[in-house]
Amino acid sequence: MRVSNALRLAPCAVATCVALAIGSARTASAAEILIGDAKSQPESMTVAPGGVLIVGSASSPFVYKVKAGGTTAEKFIDATAEGPGTFFFGMLADASTNTLWTCQLTPVPNTTPAQRHTTLRSFDLATGAAKIRWMLPGDNTTCNDFAFGPDKALYITDTSVGRIYKLPAGASEAVLFSDARVLNGIDGITFLDGVMYINNVVFNKLYRIPVDANGKAGGPVDIWMDQLVKAPDGMRAANGKIFIAENGGGKILSVTITGDKGSVTVLKDGLKTPTGVEPAGDTLWFTERATGKVMSMPMPK
Repeated sequence: MRVSNALRLAPCAVATCVALAIGSARTASAAEILIGDAKSQPESMTVAPGGVLIVGSASSPFVYKVKAGGTTAEKFIDATAEGPGTFFFGMLADASTNTLWTCQLTPVPNTTPAQRHTTLRSFDLATGAAKIRWMLPGDNTTCNDFAFGPDKALYITDTSVGRIYKLPAGASEAVLFSDARVLNGIDGITFLDGVMYINNVVFNKLYRIPVDANGKAGGPVDIWMDQLVKAPDGMRAANGKIFIAENGGGKILSVTITGDKGSVTVLKDGLKTPTGVEPAGDTLWFTERATGKVMSMPMPK
């Protein structure tokens, strides 16, 4: 999510999806792919089975697909009929159910100040056929990102309202999981070693969310990072680290967590508004929203 958009955010990587994508990721470890055109604003992305890239657009009602090893983005999902100004944030492929999860945002007509409704949607990974649709509660919401937890539930962030929702496995409607005050501005979410972490794009923070034996969320625990991270956005975990797209600083980062401290390493800088990040095999993919590109680099050792 770009801070200049006020409240604009990719999803936690699914282990099964990443494993299936490894072979193709290894053959495309230094890619630079234009998604449609320079104005497509790819916000979030995911890697589907076989190394297929699926990329959302924050400036159009389209989700794009790039075949493994390809350089051309094809329109995969067309939400033009959903209303003027519709666009997409979070993207997450779940190979185990052949499902693509997305965050769809649509402006509410004739509202001052402007409002928008956002919907958690899922589609068939192969055909793009629509599956689940669940509108986030509230008059002005921002479905942003999501991650699967150890319980197989999908956890969804709402940046505008400052909430985390939980969609249990097999359910079609989510329930409130946490609305702690510090979640106002929540963006990325991921699980590292079964533990939930979220970031805050507005206040430049990283938190751990403790969960008790009954599955209830505790108060967010501040993770002290050893350097300023300006507007942390998309966030994924792999190989014992958390990867973050720092949209305010133009960087891709890795964070090593030790207790309540985070050691930050800059993997790449000089980028123009990176917003999504996705590890797959020995490749780390990321979106550069301001240039309309999806790029990659070798996974750091």
